Amino acid sequence: VPESSPSRSASRACLQPRKIASSTFSRGSCCPGSLGRQDPSEAPPGLPPACAAAGSRACAPWRVTPVPCASWPTAGDSSLFVASAAGQLLVHILGLSLQGPAEGHPGLQTGDWPVCAQKIVSHIEESLRSAATPQITQALNVLTTTFGHCHDPWTQVLWGRLSPLVACLLEKDPVPAAHSLVDLLLSVARSPVLSSSSSGLWETLAQTLSHLSPTQAGPLALGILKLQECPQVLRAQAFAVLLQPLTCVLEATAQAPGLLDSLDGTGGASVTVDTLLPSKAACVGLLCRTLAHLELLQPLPQRPSPWPQAPLLGATVTILRLCSGSATPTSDAGGHLCAFLVGCVRVQRAALDFLGTLSQGTGPRELVTQVFAVLLEYLTSPDSSPTVLKKAFQATFRWLQSSPETPGCSDLDPHAHLFLRELLPVLPKRLCSPCWEVRDSGLEFLTQMIGRWGGQAGFRRALLASEVPELTEQLLRDPESYVRASAVAAMGQLSSQGLRVTPASPEHPGGQQKSLLAELLHILSTDSEGFPRRAVMHVFTQWLRDGHADVAGDTERFVARVLQVASQDLDWEVRAQGLELALVFLEQTLGRPSSHCPYAVTPPVAAPPSSLAQALRPLCRVQLFEFAFRALFDCDRPVAQKSCDLLLFLRAQTASYGGPQGSGSVPEVASVEAALQRWQAGDQGQPLGYLEPEVVVAVLRSMDLEGLRGALAESSDRVEKSPQSLLQDVLATVGALGEDEADCY
Repeated sequence: VPESSPSRSASRACLQPRKIASSTFSRGSCCPGSLGRQDPSEAPPGLPPACAAAGSRACAPWRVTPVPCASWPTAGDSSLFVASAAGQLLVHILGLSLQGPAEGHPGLQTGDWPVCAQKIVSHIEESLRSAATPQITQALNVLTTTFGHCHDPWTQVLWGRLSPLVACLLEKDPVPAAHSLVDLLLSVARSPVLSSSSSGLWETLAQTLSHLSPTQAGPLALGILKLQECPQVLRAQAFAVLLQPLTCVLEATAQAPGLLDSLDGTGGASVTVDTLLPSKAACVGLLCRTLAHLELLQPLPQRPSPWPQAPLLGATVTILRLCSGSATPTSDAGGHLCAFLVGCVRVQRAALDFLGTLSQGTGPRELVTQVFAVLLEYLTSPDSSPTVLKKAFQATFRWLQSSPETPGCSDLDPHAHLFLRELLPVLPKRLCSPCWEVRDSGLEFLTQMIGRWGGQAGFRRALLASEVPELTEQLLRDPESYVRASAVAAMGQLSSQGLRVTPASPEHPGGQQKSLLAELLHILSTDSEGFPRRAVMHVFTQWLRDGHADVAGDTERFVARVLQVASQDLDWEVRAQGLELALVFLEQTLGRPSSHCPYAVTPPVAAPPSSLAQALRPLCRVQLFEFAFRALFDCDRPVAQKSCDLLLFLRAQTASYGGPQGSGSVPEVASVEAALQRWQAGDQGQPLGYLEPEVVVAVLRSMDLEGLRGALAESSDRVEKSPQSLLQDVLATVGALGEDEADCY
């Protein structure tokens, strides 16, 4: 640490990296006094000797030694990385310097703190009094980090000293660094030490809510409502601030008085109108933030009660109609609002997201009818953008999923059935859209619907009466890979539920239906993109797990063909999914390992070797072991980890059968182990061929799978990310390279 504050150029020069080989810095010291010195005894007076860990007794004199805050000048650095790191460093220095004195004497005032801590606090005070917003922002960020990470009693003393300066910021117009101020106040409110003390925190929060603009006050209001412990009056004020923009929407569009009265307890709605209507940017930004905040608040248990479900539904539907142009405003304010919002994709996306979240609650029947009507309007409108359509499909599925079911039946209720009959004729148009995003969203919606209601008679009749199944099969050959992948998933669901249309019709006299299994195998073997091949593997795994008719006929042949194709795929996710399919087949063949009670009188009976051979022969015939052993040495670590887990599961299963305990009695084991060693070295050209069950068991017992799993669990850059390596890099940052490298350090 230099004895005087360095200039900007000197500070930058200290951060330039240099080759480690040319450095003569000490590697084993953590204290500033030993940086750059070979021998700790060379440290000048007043600085600590080298120690093994920060906070040891050797560092004790440093806590009370005047150390200039060399990192504070970098708070004005043009690099955000350097400024942020400087603030975090100050927080750590402050915490370290107060570990001893302030913890032993909780009532110790700041005047009795170590000199180092006093200098940091003085710098923060000077910055809070500054007229420059960047300095205020950095000071607030340092305090936010301090109160977020330190919950010792001395933080109460620090807040008591600095809270008046923070409160003075509210007297300025506009309030400087409002975002950082909100973060600081919420960090203080979440602190268990500060929130329970009578330090005027709640009064400061109330004043801040009233002084900030609606856009700035929204995050603070949401943070207050998320608090577990908070005065009810403050919660009511925060919720009123959050609801002001929606109250403005209902007021400007002359909604039903009941809805408006439910939200109009805010007092100050006129302020929101003045802020909301002057410009399109302000209107759009405020509505998007409000809808996003309410979406986050709705599922929380500490949300306000009673929750105004009906007014929120009415306001959200009104916003969507304003955006689509179907609303008829009856006032000048409503006309201005409609002009700002019509065709606004940002607001449409935010409103549809919040509308989907509101499906978790209940509302009046007439409002639910309006919800389905506006969703159908967006799904049928040619003006809906692809992203808006995707959000509309998602919200529609959530509302259909939450619709009340008939007692004793899991089918859709009559109202939802009516909506579905109106929606299904629209879905073919979306599946034929020239925009691939629209086709993809329609297929994803169809897959969700089949998975949820594919077994219900009403849904099956409506779907089979439409052109959707035939169009879905045609999309298996779509030019866009994402669409092909979604079509694969949808066809897998259709086939599983028996909803695939057969060509036995007047248009296809005597037509032969091509096997879907063969078509999906063709996609797995020939598709040039990875997404459709991954989707095929997911479908095949699910078919095997569910006992699909096309799979149950000849399961071994199916598994062998899929594993053969997957083993040659260049996409690691396809190979990993192949291991998942192999695990399902292994579990179905051998069964899950049964848990044995250690206190049982009768120990588990081991099956004879003949039973082991009989159980393993199907796995050998499909060459599952060769596929797993190859994956064990895969260059992609997730594949190797999955293979290792599969082989460990298999070894646990075969351990209870008995059988050969050593590899010496099996001559073929040596050749298999030699082949595996060649595979591990990178030569995987020679196949293993058919393996006898005894050979497999012997090889599994001879392999150190636990050690391999531990090695695979370690990241490849563990050495570079170790604290010692990082310290070496930091100590070597003396050179003349660009500023980007300095920012990294």
